[in-house]
Parts: sequence; structure tokens; C-alpha cells
Amino acid sequence: MHRPADHEGRVLILAPRGRDAGVIEQVLNRAGTPTASCPDLADWVTCLRAGAGTALVTEEALADADTRSLFAWLDEQPAWSDFPFIVLATRQTGRRSERAASILARLGNVILLERPINAETLTSAAASALRARRRQYQARSLLAEREATQEHLRLLNEGLERRVAERTREVEAARETLAFALDAAGMGSWDLDLANGTSRHSPRFDAIFGYAEPVPSWTRDTFLAHVVEEDRPAVEKAFSAVPQTGEINLECRIARRDGAVRWVAAKGQVKYDASGAPARIAGILVDRTEQHVTEEALRQAQKMEAIGQLTGGVAHDFNNLLTVIVGGLDMMLRRPEQVDRVKRLAEAAMGAARRGEQLTQQLLAFSRRQMLRPQTLNPNRLLLDFKPLAERAAGGAVELAFNLDPALDPIRIDPAQFEASVLNLIVNARDALEGVDGHARIAVSSRNIHLGTATVADKGVPPGPYVVVSVTDTGSGIPPDKLQRVFEPFFTTKEVGKGTGLGLSQVYGFTRSAKGFTQIESEVGKGTTVSLYFPRSTDPADEETGAGPASSIPLRRAGEGETVLLVEDDEQVLRMAVESLEELRYRVIVARNAAEALEHLRGVERIDILFSDVVMPGGMNGSQLAVEAQKLRPGIKVLLTSGYVANLDEGQVMAQGEMPVLNKPYRRDELARSLRLVLGQEGR
Repeated sequence: MHRPADHEGRVLILAPRGRDAGVIEQVLNRAGTPTASCPDLADWVTCLRAGAGTALVTEEALADADTRSLFAWLDEQPAWSDFPFIVLATRQTGRRSERAASILARLGNVILLERPINAETLTSAAASALRARRRQYQARSLLAEREATQEHLRLLNEGLERRVAERTREVEAARETLAFALDAAGMGSWDLDLANGTSRHSPRFDAIFGYAEPVPSWTRDTFLAHVVEEDRPAVEKAFSAVPQTGEINLECRIARRDGAVRWVAAKGQVKYDASGAPARIAGILVDRTEQHVTEEALRQAQKMEAIGQLTGGVAHDFNNLLTVIVGGLDMMLRRPEQVDRVKRLAEAAMGAARRGEQLTQQLLAFSRRQMLRPQTLNPNRLLLDFKPLAERAAGGAVELAFNLDPALDPIRIDPAQFEASVLNLIVNARDALEGVDGHARIAVSSRNIHLGTATVADKGVPPGPYVVVSVTDTGSGIPPDKLQRVFEPFFTTKEVGKGTGLGLSQVYGFTRSAKGFTQIESEVGKGTTVSLYFPRSTDPADEETGAGPASSIPLRRAGEGETVLLVEDDEQVLRMAVESLEELRYRVIVARNAAEALEHLRGVERIDILFSDVVMPGGMNGSQLAVEAQKLRPGIKVLLTSGYVANLDEGQVMAQGEMPVLNKPYRRDELARSLRLVLGQEGR
């Protein structure tokens, strides 16, 4: 316990006999040393307990006194204390008594002065004892500070330990909660140390692979061994890209321990060390089999709904067309002698058939099964050549503006399909402007654009440079609930009788065939923008575009003995083609499949041109037959015909300058013109 500073610097005097106490007090006070004189030993001990720098006592004051209280106080001193005593002794000729020696020894830290002493010796002894005591008090302070510091550290450690324990409990609780949540969601967690190859994983992770007991270690090779063979290259590619991407995100099929095939999705993220090297990767694994089954069922239901809508629309439109055709033919058969009436009815039937042809072409464009003749060209040239037709389609009351980028990149497209798509969009825009107050305007624009990975993530096309052609109107716009359905076949926002609902379907199919995509943006009351995106072509643009001057070529009949090898599997089409060819004075050799055609080609009879359907049964299509024909008879002319392409990967795209194709249905004049172009002879 700390004592007041004035007590800790004083000298306590016990000299009960004579004038010793007063003289000693006077000497020390003159030297500036504070003193306190005690009448007896009991009072002296009380003052010692209150605090002192040193104590001065005469030897005889202790000789006969009861010193037990004094020695008790000495025994109670703290470790830092060794209280100094100054004892004034009377000079003796012999040895001290045993009691006197014992008392001095018991006092411990004693300065023994024999009387008589002078004032200087007394003052010096008192100063020396006080200095020693002050050093003890300094040690006391240092020990107290150390004890306080230790106590503070103890409290800090206790607080830290308490917080660590609390945080550990929180982490364990969070880990248990996370593990419970992951398990409830059917997810397994995994953690792979890339430095030493060790791994940690949850029981659910093992369960997904069909293991009831824990698997000691999962490595990349262990995972790959469970992946089905067809999916393994994609999974290996995803693993190899981890150092560059910093993450893994894959979906694949695995073979469980029991052989069952399941769909799983794995997601993970890399953690890097201080040097920037990948240190570990952790993530989750989830069984997505049930979701795949559900999604497939949903897709099937949506497909069936779309097929129902498609077949209903086809049936409705074709029944209207067939009504005109069948009704007209019926009336012609009833009154064939009425030439003018027969001609009028035949023209109506032909018009309906042509509308049916256009409807079919739009359906094929949507399904991407039409025959394409792509060219590498600058779409600006097509748009500018097409401008007069576009202006007529837009009508005089609508402003039609062309904003074309003069530095537009070339693209590879079928020119006819491109023009048909843009015309569809302009007609739709014109219809959207009907009844709209204010200035009616349609803008056709073109520009180059670079699409990043995020932009094309849901488009099914790779990122990179694209050319975008847009048609924008200031019309009524399309409500959000209808906007997502505008590319569906036979879905239309127009009134009954004002549209088939196939225009945007044709545009959609055409852009997909050209390896691009279509995007529509609309706001009710402000207008609509439809944008066609095409990948930039690295080939130079062709100088010539379009189908050329075929439409101006006059009808040509066959030359002497010119022979056509006709290959067609449909009997009615075959009879019609034979009749048309014979009317054009060609000699006709008939084959109903590729095998029969090859037999004729291996023979010796004259064959000037092979006229074959593209889609045929028997394992060989018309394109393949044409290749074999040119091997058997080098230089033989070939003309193909097609109503649609059965295999999206075979024969759909016919490049400019390759085998010509005559689209079904065709008229006799179109057949004659195509044969003339292929045979390369002048008309007469």
C-alpha cells in the first residue's frame, strides 16, 4: 500500500531517555530532514506502519522492550522492502549480550553508530538510509507498474480468449448452418489445395457420386474418371482454363458408383497466394438431374404448343389457298368450254398457289431449311439498290430515311433472303404507323459493332465484330407481354386478314442461317426497332450481287436430241416434270432414286444434263449424286431442285458459282430458263 510522500521521507526517532530525542531531531531538522519522535516502541511501530524513510533508535530502547510487534511488522514487509534502521549504541568494552545481538540481527538492514557521535556523522547516516529507502520505493513503483501491466495483459488475454472462443463458436455455428443449408439444397462442398494436392469435401459430395462411405481424397483425375466419355473433353477444357479465368463453371454427366448417369453442375473460385499464384480452389457441386428432366419436359411441352400453333396456322392459311385452287379447278372441270371463265379461274388458282409458295418459303426460312446462295458483299449496296422498292412498300405518307455507315464491313448472306427480310421489317413498320398521330418515319440504318462475351451469352453466337442492320419506326410499339412472342410462327399483333404472322419468323430464321441473330426493342407509344446482326466476313465483297438477269432471258426449247436424266421420287411431281420437259422437246430418262440414276450414268446413252431433286430416300441425296455423276461423266451439266433441306448440315448452302438450284414449286417457264442457263446455249 502506498504511503503519503511526507511520511515516506521522514526519520522516526525512538530515544525515550534524556534529551537524546530532542538533540537528534534538532540536528536532522537543520539538515532539512523531516523527523518524527515517538515516546515508546508501540507508538514507534504504529508510525512505521504509517510510513517512513528510515528509523533511528537507541540500543537501550530495545533492550528491555517487548519487540514482538516490531518483528511482526518486519515479517510483513513486501518483497521489495528492506527497511533501514540507524541504531545508536553505547560504546562497550566486551561482547554484546545474546539478546542485544539477536535484536540487531533481527532488524536486518542496520547502520550501527556508537556514541558519542557528531552531527555530521548522524546527518550522513540518515541521508544514506533515506537514499536506500528511496531506491526501494522506486523498485516498489516499478513492480507496481509491472504488476499493473501484467494485470492489463491478463485482462486483455482473457478478453481475447473470450472473443476467440466466441468467434470460434460463431464460425462453427455458421459452418454448421452452411453445411445444413447446402445439404438441404442437395449441394456438396469441395476445397482443393493446389499446392499439395490435398482436398476436403462434404459427405453430400460423396453421396452425389453414389458413395455411402467417405472417399479419402478427390482429385481432378478422380472427378474426370466419373465423367461420361462424351462430356470429358469439355470438362478437361474447363479445368485447363481455371488458371486464366480464376473460376470453374461446368455442367456435365457423370456415372455414379452404381452406374447411374446423372447431370451435375460444379462451380468454384480460385484463391491466390501473396505472389499471385493459384493456391486453392473451392466451390459447390449439385445434382441437376431432376432439373434437367423438368426442363426437358417443359421444352417438350413448349415444342408441342409451338407445333400446335404452327400446324393450326398452316392449316388455316393453306385451307384458304386450297379453297381458291380446289374451287376454281372444280368449276373449270364443270364448264371447260367457257374459255374466258376457265382462264380467269386458272389465274386465281395460280395466284393462290403462288401465295402458298411464299408461305412455304417463309416457313422454311424460319426453320432454316431453305436453300441459300450466300455471297460476301457490302449490305449497303443491297440496301441502296433496294431503296426504290422499299419506298413503294413504305407508302407516300411515311418518311423513309437511310442512315448507312460508309465504312461498313462486308458480310456473307443470301441477297434475296436479306432483301426479303428488310422488306418484311419495312412493311411491319408501315403497318405500325397506321393511325399514329404526328410525323410517321421509318429509318433503315447500318453500322459496325463489336459484341463482347456477356452481350452474346444468350444469343448462341460467338463474340467478335458484327454488322447490324436496323429498321426503326415511330409507331405504336408492342406491349411487353407480346414482345417475347413476335418471332413465333403465325403469331401476329395485326388484325385478322392483315398478316400471316410469318414475317418476323422468316427474318429470325434467315439471320440464324447467316450465323447471326435478331433483336427487337419496343416501347408502347414510341416505336419499335428490329436489328439484324451478322458476323463480319473476312473475305472481300463480291462485285456482283443478286440473281442476275435471268428474269429477262426468253423461253428456250431443247435442241435436237438433248437428253435430261430426271431423278424424282414423288410420282406426281415426276409426271408433271416429264410432261414439262417433253413439252420443251427434251428427251427424258426417268430415275426414281440415286441408285437408278447411277445405273443410267454408267451406261452409254446420251445424257446432257442431270436434273435431280436434292432430298431423296435411299441414302444418297441430290448433291451427293451430282458429285458421283461428274466423276462418271466429267463435264456433265447439273441442275438441282428442292422444296426444303432435310439435313441442316448437308447441302443447305449453295455458294455462288456452284451447282444451281431451282426451288420448288416451279413453272415450266422457270424450268426452261434454268435449263438454258445451265446448258449455256443461246435461245431461239
